[in-house]
Amino acid sequence: MATFFMFGKYSSEALKEMSAERTDKAVSLIKKFGGELNSMYALLGEQDLVLIVDFPELEQAIKASVALTKMTGVSFTSSPAVPVEDFDKMISEI
Repeated sequence: MATFFMFGKYSSEALKEMSAERTDKAVSLIKKFGGELNSMYALLGEQDLVLIVDFPELEQAIKASVALTKMTGVSFTSSPAVPVEDFDKMISEI
């Protein structure tokens, strides 16, 4: 499993539909694509949300990101995340 940070930005329409029920649907959608939600935070600033999710592969992360945007109206930018210890091992081989 690979970890992805999914940063979300609300559209004006998405703000009108905010609810705990929609959040539950979003979590179910992540699971549908093989993802496991580690945590979810509301943010202040440039981004409105961050989801930390594990997916089996990049393809599932992309599908979930697009499906979440279609379902919620929240635009997501998804980035793979590598633990620093693993990153240090990777670059030590260069």
